[in-house]
Amino acid sequence: MRVSVSILCIVSSFRRFWALRKVHVNAAVVVIALALVVVVVVVVVVVVVVAVVEEVVVVAVVAAAVALAIVVLVEVVVVVEVVVVVEEEEEEEEVVAVAKVA
Repeated sequence: MRVSVSILCIVSSFRRFWALRKVHVNAAVVVIALALVVVVVVVVVVVVVVAVVEEVVVVAVVAAAVALAIVVLVEVVVVVEVVVVVEEEEEEEEVVAVAKVA
């Protein structure tokens, strides 16, 4: 369940990034966030594998839960940032269009 939520957040962020590749500042933020997500996922996989091999199931579950919470938090922040930038871009386009009409 948590993994699917995390994957949906990553896919959503990637879609936003792909749609907004013209917005350079925002694209950089999304790329950094996606890189952070990849690092967190790799670290979690390593911790979970080591914990399972060492039969410390509680550590594996806690590590996975904390990592997924971090990933979701990062993705929510990125999506909010993307939405704010998109709204600002749309407002600028509307102002330019009104100025051209006038």
